[in-house]
Amino acid sequence: MPSPKPASKSSPLALLAEGERVMRICNACRYCEGFCAVFPALERRLNFSEKDLNFLANLCHDCGECYYSCQYAPPHEFALNLPQTLAALRRESYSKYAWPGWFAGLLRWNTLALILSTVAAPVLFFLLLRMYVPASVLFAAHSVAEGSFYQVVPHGVMMTAFGGVGLLVLIALAAGFLRFWRETGESFATLLTPAILWRATAGALRLRYLDGGGGTDGGDGGDGCAYPSEVPSHARRWFHHLTFYGFMLCFAATTVAAIYHNFFGWAAPYAWLSLPVILGSLGGAGLLAGPAGLLWLKRRRDPALNDPAQSMMDIAFLVLLFLTSLTGFLLILLRESAAMGTLLAVHLGIVAGLFLTIPYGKFVHGIYRFGALLLNAGEERRSKPGN
Repeated sequence: MPSPKPASKSSPLALLAEGERVMRICNACRYCEGFCAVFPALERRLNFSEKDLNFLANLCHDCGECYYSCQYAPPHEFALNLPQTLAALRRESYSKYAWPGWFAGLLRWNTLALILSTVAAPVLFFLLLRMYVPASVLFAAHSVAEGSFYQVVPHGVMMTAFGGVGLLVLIALAAGFLRFWRETGESFATLLTPAILWRATAGALRLRYLDGGGGTDGGDGGDGCAYPSEVPSHARRWFHHLTFYGFMLCFAATTVAAIYHNFFGWAAPYAWLSLPVILGSLGGAGLLAGPAGLLWLKRRRDPALNDPAQSMMDIAFLVLLFLTSLTGFLLILLRESAAMGTLLAVHLGIVAGLFLTIPYGKFVHGIYRFGALLLNAGEERRSKPGN
């Protein structure tokens, strides 16, 4: 008996119904079981509750291979579009796990968040500096030896403001992860099992499910994923690597700079060949090339696979990362010019906007995807004989 046509996905309940319908068809067919971790995981299930759908949606790496291989994709009457359905479910799961819950609405207003982060926040920072910092300081050239950044914004003020925001972000992300994990029903002991933790971490750092090799332990075993088109490519994987490791290098640069200041009394900005500048420059280059490449691929992707709301969330996050890096480079290059004060306000404003939207934007996909990889590694381990 033919499956009914897809229900409208205009409401969360309709989306869950569509997700269950799609999963039942995939579970009956099983043609794609070697493509990635999603299909073996769904085959371990007979029913697909909301928690199962949220797990599978966050386990999906959105490569698109299953869509191009599916015999039930449009124009078939089943109209099965697994990548689009999982993207919509993923977006709804972000709202569900967001903490505090009344901030979840920000996930639905990413265009507005982008405008506020890239325009309003820098303007607000500049106005605050204009009010409290004399024009003779704000618009003057300062030498590196004078600790020029802290001539404009005192170190204590900068640390208090961004340290407080950073702490709130960490609490929000941890609370969201705990909500996700609690819903799965999995024991918290799983998080501390070395073999499971190693498998999930290695899979996340290597992006093993984007190599086109079916997620085998060999890594790089395939021709890449079907993104942006059905022709396999490793481009998305490498742009993701540039973005992630660029972000981590920038974080490392900030950490080293904090150690320099608090333990050695060395004030920023630092010399061109200092460790913070080298790490920050390498990370910044990654955060220019990575987001730019991902935006280019996203523009070329088959629109039939996209969830429009999810795409706007992706674009907002990538633009913020790119602008954070771009303004950071301009600030370093012009740090001894009279434009330094204005550039510092713009850069700090964009960074603040990025920080404030981290728990309520695309960044959270990394948190829940890692949770899904942990759960999947635990299920795989238990499914093997003798475990």
